[in-house]
Amino acid sequence: MFVIVVKYLVELAEIDAAIADHGAWLAEQYADGVFLASGRQVPRTGGVILAAGLTREDLDRRLAGDPFGQRGLAEYQVTEFVASRTSGELERFRA
Repeated sequence: MFVIVVKYLVELAEIDAAIADHGAWLAEQYADGVFLASGRQVPRTGGVILAAGLTREDLDRRLAGDPFGQRGLAEYQVTEFVASRTSGELERFRA
């Protein structure tokens, strides 16, 4: 599993101008079944994504397709972890 912390590099007006394209990209990742949760940080300085069921290489390839990153609007910090406990909905991702 991976926790991806998205850090905005620009003002929110630029983020908001690209949010529809970013949302479309997110929808593709959810459709593929690799993104489990995502949302804005509070305060709104970036976002967080929870992903599973893919390799780090595949995740990096997918992140490279995010319009936020492609346009230099955000950067990513990726942390991989092995889930030893989960809720029932996430049990299939437990080690």
